Amino acid sequence: MGTAKNSTVARKARIEEMRRAEHARERRNRVLAVAASVVVVAGLVVGGVVLVDSRSDGKVDSKAEGQADNKANSRANSAKDTSGGAKGSAGDVGHWVTGDDGVKSWTGKLSRTHVATGVAYPMHPPVGGNHSPVWANCNGDVYPEPVPDENAVHALEHGAVWVTYTGKANKADIDALAAKVKKTPFSLMSPYENQAAPLILSAWGHQVSVKSASDPEVDKFFATYVQGKQTPEPGAPCTGGVMK
Repeated sequence: MGTAKNSTVARKARIEEMRRAEHARERRNRVLAVAASVVVVAGLVVGGVVLVDSRSDGKVDSKAEGQADNKANSRANSAKDTSGGAKGSAGDVGHWVTGDDGVKSWTGKLSRTHVATGVAYPMHPPVGGNHSPVWANCNGDVYPEPVPDENAVHALEHGAVWVTYTGKANKADIDALAAKVKKTPFSLMSPYENQAAPLILSAWGHQVSVKSASDPEVDKFFATYVQGKQTPEPGAPCTGGVMK
């Protein structure tokens, strides 16, 4: 009898202890909840103060930003004035190396960024560098008028050979080279007065002056560089370009 009574007392004691523990947990949870609420409210108050300050300072910030923009524009205009108008850099770093066959090869970097402005190239005709997003058609195209450098360079990027000539070139040579270009995909031809020789053939990173249309270097240059290993974008088209 005494044993049963003791067991009952012990069970009640354990239950009471469990209740006290539960009450303690509830009190801790309430304290944590209150603390979290205080943190949230404080955050909202601070955020509101910052927002008010930023709005009140808006005019000052706008003025400072305007001054910064004016300074940036001034620097940009100054740089534009010293770089020759609206023309940008070709991004080319390097120099010519001339081989035994007379072919000049550009050693160094030829940039390939598409730009919407004119480009000041370090060589004429150019053999690479930043260029127009639109290529000059080079599917055997013979142009009676000069082709913009930026479009022609894009054609070179596609693996074309570009034949150029000045007013000093013989008409017979011009006609013969035009006939060759017309039957050669990935080639183009146009007049170009600002070059060092009457007849020049150019590919991406390579260039050669020839004495005449019958110069052996003509066939060799075409065979080597029309869609040659130098092509940055092999397989790119030579049709569908609209020069601008």
